[in-house]
Amino acid sequence: MDFGVKMQGGEPGSTVKVSESEGKLEGLAPAVTPNKNSNSSCGGGISSSSSSSSSSSRGGSAKGWQYSDHMENVYGYLMKYTNLVTGWQYRFFVLNNEAGLLEYFVNEQSRNQKPRGTLQLAGAVISPSDEDSHTFTVNAASGEQYKLRATDAKERQHWVSRLQICTQHHTEAIGKMMSHAEGQQRDLIRRIECLPASGHLSSLDQDLLMLKATSMATMNCLNDCFHILQLQHASHQKGSLPSGTTIEWLEPKIPLSNHYKNGADPPFATEQSKPVAVPEDQSVAESGLLTREPEEVNADDEVEDTCDNKEDDLGAVEEQRSVILHLLSQLKLGMDLTRVVLPTFILEKRSLLEMYADFMSHPDLFIAITNGATAEDRMIRFVEYYLTSFHEGRKGAIAKKPYNPIIGEIFHCSWKVPKSDVASSVTSNSSTQAVTNHAPLSEEALSQVGPDCHTVRFVAEQVSHHPPVSGFYAECAERKMCVNAHVWTKSKFLGMSIGVTMVGEGILSLLEHGEEYTFSLPCAYARSILTVPWVELGGKVSVNCAKTGYSASITFHTKPFYGGKVHRVTGEVKHNLTNTVVCRVQGEWNSVLEFTYSNGETKNVDVTKLAVTKKRVRPLEKQDPFESRRLWKDVTDSLRESEIDKATEHKRTLEERQRTEERHRTEAGTPWKTKYFIKEGDGWVYHKPLWKIIPTTQPAE
Repeated sequence: MDFGVKMQGGEPGSTVKVSESEGKLEGLAPAVTPNKNSNSSCGGGISSSSSSSSSSSRGGSAKGWQYSDHMENVYGYLMKYTNLVTGWQYRFFVLNNEAGLLEYFVNEQSRNQKPRGTLQLAGAVISPSDEDSHTFTVNAASGEQYKLRATDAKERQHWVSRLQICTQHHTEAIGKMMSHAEGQQRDLIRRIECLPASGHLSSLDQDLLMLKATSMATMNCLNDCFHILQLQHASHQKGSLPSGTTIEWLEPKIPLSNHYKNGADPPFATEQSKPVAVPEDQSVAESGLLTREPEEVNADDEVEDTCDNKEDDLGAVEEQRSVILHLLSQLKLGMDLTRVVLPTFILEKRSLLEMYADFMSHPDLFIAITNGATAEDRMIRFVEYYLTSFHEGRKGAIAKKPYNPIIGEIFHCSWKVPKSDVASSVTSNSSTQAVTNHAPLSEEALSQVGPDCHTVRFVAEQVSHHPPVSGFYAECAERKMCVNAHVWTKSKFLGMSIGVTMVGEGILSLLEHGEEYTFSLPCAYARSILTVPWVELGGKVSVNCAKTGYSASITFHTKPFYGGKVHRVTGEVKHNLTNTVVCRVQGEWNSVLEFTYSNGETKNVDVTKLAVTKKRVRPLEKQDPFESRRLWKDVTDSLRESEIDKATEHKRTLEERQRTEERHRTEAGTPWKTKYFIKEGDGWVYHKPLWKIIPTTQPAE
């Protein structure tokens, strides 16, 4: 969340300024001396306990209001709107920066008594009102709100700026405390588990096992205390939210204490909260149980995608802050979030299966891999494609979650790639000039394809619900190349963030060269879930080609707690037999990547400037009922219109149908039958992969 404050260092002299028209902080400001004799109907004067603010006010008025950004207690009279008397009341307010509290009293004389009301500012939202230049609101993390009115715009800005500074300070302080404690606890567990299993001091020592359990319980307690601090008003009401806020979209509607038990199956809806009923015959028919045979999609039916679901709106997230906090207060560190139903308003307007397809948004780079003249060149090309694929897979800077695919859900699409784009794939070297280092297409390839374009086809299917496993497959038959992958998403609550581990692997097959490239995927993290959520990637991934002996090791670096860059990635391509590094890469996966080759040459690739090829999809009326866009159409349309309640109801209906069908299959002992993917060992393979149709060649190099 943007508190409107940009702290510029920690020194007392650093400043922020407030724009009168927007109510945002931009420079230094004066304190206004108390006006105890004021009879204004809108409020009284304010004062600061810091003398430096008063001294700075003499000479700053000509350039607008200026406020010091160091902490100081502020007090004074404000009007407070109350429903008890349906109107405004004069009250004396005190901003206690040290405690992070906004307190109010009947009058200044009663200041030494117990406050009439108190708001915890950590995680709060301070908002100047649009209705006039005097009013503003303080929305606490607990859901309680104070609607206040100052004497004039200048006084309002002083209060708003001070409250915002205090709010950011205490929100960050609590977050730092929790992160530090979590780090210490993880380090303790790691040190104990590194001990030998036997001997004088072993990892199975009873006292050490008790210490592990106690430290985890203490960490959970600290985490609970953090949320209780922010939800103090809600906790006084037996864990329910204050009046005026609801948790209707924490679907299904069941008691939170039962819903969020770690590892527990989500129970079925109770009578009082039963979702829209789905007739059993309709359920069976639409589920596709009778039509699970693979469908050949006609590429001529697909048209260029015109859907542009932008994900840059934070309004809904801010409005439902108390719901998010209440949800988080039910979770424990390390908890598996697979079966936790998240609020609808934080969802992206697309399925996870479609998100996997968006990783193929640069199909020209994908096809260009097989054009490499040598095994070394092909491995480097694969790494270049791999690192440029993540940027377009994210929609917007704000972390939102795609729909969890329903078992049996599928997604089809394709891309048309002009041959000229593949033959001269555009990247840039250190002097930002275009380079064309891709080999031309062979005469044999040209004779097998149409005159203008190559076609890349993609299909994804949700093959399992528990655990949630997706299979996806893409191929370019003309270039005799395909990629098959399966991914099991495992989500965990990490306190200040949510981590998603992508378990599984992919295999790229270049049939013209008889090569297979095995690769893994990085973890994803939703950070700052109490403020503005954002995504970063983390962890080490590898790419290996057993035939050629080339491999790549890539590290996605998570941002250090203090300092450091975000979205940083480093890697190297190595020839294993000679232990020679043939290429190094560094930069940001969502910005500029720099490749340095063994001959000393470098090349910069700005992923934000790479051309994006729009995928081609069938119109909704031609799609199978279980294709992603048709399946989630009502949810997507409701989210697009910001009708959260409708989106939640449609989503609940789909999920309830899935649970009901799963229960029927369990009772009947009938296993789920997949449509496009076949289970082989621990993985899933497309039923008609290209390597079963086109024989692999073994070219001599």
